[in-house]
Amino acid sequence: MSDIAKPLAGRVAIVTGAGSGLGRSTALLLAAAGARVVLLGRRAEPLDAVVSEIHAAGGEAWARPVDLAQPATIAPLLAAVKAEIGKVDILINNAGSAPAIKNMQWMDDAEWTQTIAVNLDAVYAAVKAVLPDMLANGEGTIITISSLAAVRPNLLGGAPYGAAKAAVGNLMGYLRNTYRHQGLRATTILPGEMNTPIMDTRARPPSEAERARMMDPDDVARIVLLCCTLPARTMIEEVPVSPTFPRDQGPDIEISRSLGRPE
Repeated sequence: MSDIAKPLAGRVAIVTGAGSGLGRSTALLLAAAGARVVLLGRRAEPLDAVVSEIHAAGGEAWARPVDLAQPATIAPLLAAVKAEIGKVDILINNAGSAPAIKNMQWMDDAEWTQTIAVNLDAVYAAVKAVLPDMLANGEGTIITISSLAAVRPNLLGGAPYGAAKAAVGNLMGYLRNTYRHQGLRATTILPGEMNTPIMDTRARPPSEAERARMMDPDDVARIVLLCCTLPARTMIEEVPVSPTFPRDQGPDIEISRSLGRPE
């Protein structure tokens, strides 16, 4: 295959939350572009299923189960990936977690801590683990999946989700402003409603008809692939992306207002 057909040939890519949804779609596209993909996520079974899909298509992939709510486990894991597979060229921070109770009045403190750990602390830990090699190599790509909840916070995603998604956008801005002259590209993608398993955490999970009009994970994965395959001289900084047909979220927000209220 030519470099045009396989623009990421030989590159090592990490994808977090890779067992389903956007992570799965991203891993499949990166592997099809020639990347050697390492899939991170909490459950081994869905990761192994995606690895099997990639292998069946002739690609290279490895599954590495990890609890991203425990950020201290990430650095040792990525050190082992480097020793076994190679230095990381691309990091896709995709894993996400949202609280079941969206109203901060009724939310358990543990839900806040869990949501911040997965959506922010794990991103920090992964970035810190791969950053030295990227800077030493003079190039590297870090893409973090934020959310439109970062700029439109409300009861739909919940307080810790929106706060964490805003914080990772700020972190990507820090990386761009600090390391771009050393070849680092840092991109934030802010999707609106997308038909992924995180929809099941909503106070009122959307109907099948509603999900059909949302973005598909493959749509956003194509944006990730574009960011990874542009020439090294070009970086996309931020990409807000939303469904063409937005739905009325008002009823969902009102349900979330009272969910978890003490009797």
